[in-house]
Amino acid sequence: MIPVNSVLQVGHFPEIMQAEIDRRFTPIHHPDPQAPAPAGNFQAILIRSNTKLPEALVKQIPSIRMVATCGVGYDNLPLDYLKVNGIKASNTPGVLNDAVCELAVGMMLALLRHIPKAQEYVKSNAWSKAPFRITTTLAGKRVGIAGMGRIGQDLAERLKPFKVEIAYSGPNKKLLPYTYYREIKDLAKDCDILFLACPATPETKKMVNAEVLEALGSTGYLINIARGSVVDEDALLYALQHKKIAGAALDVFENEPNPNNAFLNLDNVLLTPHIGSATSETRIAMTQLAVDNLEAFFKQQPLPSEVNN
Repeated sequence: MIPVNSVLQVGHFPEIMQAEIDRRFTPIHHPDPQAPAPAGNFQAILIRSNTKLPEALVKQIPSIRMVATCGVGYDNLPLDYLKVNGIKASNTPGVLNDAVCELAVGMMLALLRHIPKAQEYVKSNAWSKAPFRITTTLAGKRVGIAGMGRIGQDLAERLKPFKVEIAYSGPNKKLLPYTYYREIKDLAKDCDILFLACPATPETKKMVNAEVLEALGSTGYLINIARGSVVDEDALLYALQHKKIAGAALDVFENEPNPNNAFLNLDNVLLTPHIGSATSETRIAMTQLAVDNLEAFFKQQPLPSEVNN
């Protein structure tokens, strides 16, 4: 059991997630992360991965010994401060793989086959005047995945039935039946569709730059289901505007929820509002795992999914 008044819930949780939290324990709510911390000897913080946890807030609560983030990403946490002060952290990997991979495949197909535009073509009665444009098939394409972790590997499994060749990049080669490239530039040069499924770290910050996009080429497509920070958005906008690449599908952006307006004026992009894990089943599973981590902490047991920072 989680002790009463021991967990500070920072930021807003959607109703379906809040209901699961409230079913298992009663946190103290702190909606605004920038506001001063409420009084109390809180031992843990519960937060979503899309909410930045200010180091200043944690410093105001010296009793904090654990932070549970609800999401696979943990770049929202002040990891250096947590590590120096012996504060544990957890995330929720694995449980969102299905939803994220489903969206990734859907975005890819929608981008290649221009599905949103095709629907508007029918709705606008343009079809009665002329046939819709010819699009691009997936079969036979070379697909690259930058970041072959849990999500990357699950994505590869879903792509294999589409009759594609799969390659990947990352810091280390893995025991996988796919071609490996250490550098993302080399991967981009050898693929038609490049998925980004890597974590947001200092090493991956803006790793998709002008050079990588140039290597992807005018017939190549970029699909980002990772984090906005892994892409140099200025370079991407230039590449899209000048047809240096064929198109991009983006679920994540540098400035969420207010992405660069220049993306809105392009006809070779597919944009979604960071909905990779946004299914009811996935959000409930994420919340359950986050609370499982909190319960393990209070029972002084190993955390089910501790972040080793």
